[in-house]
Amino acid sequence: MANPWAGEVSIEIDGVPHDCKLTLGALAALEAGLATGSLVELVRRFEGSAFSSADVMAVVVAGLRGGGWRGTAADLMTAEISGGPIGAAKAAAQLLARAFEAPE
Repeated sequence: MANPWAGEVSIEIDGVPHDCKLTLGALAALEAGLATGSLVELVRRFEGSAFSSADVMAVVVAGLRGGGWRGTAADLMTAEISGGPIGAAKAAAQLLARAFEAPE
């Protein structure tokens, strides 16, 4: 079960729950893999609802990798993500928010 206080988000892929987290390494890989811009620009795209499906996929893959998943983006191309594209976008937005939010 994902621990939101630790920045974790749960996402279900092909019926299997996975705990995701944007660790520093996952964030660095995410930023290196972005076609354009920085993490700050990526966060702004999510805040302004101007993100792309590639943005969502990149954040979800980074979060899964930060949670210990050993797959690749190609593995998700035919996978069933709970909630579909909207569920994936919500998980990606939560991951970004929790990665940059200070604990209370």
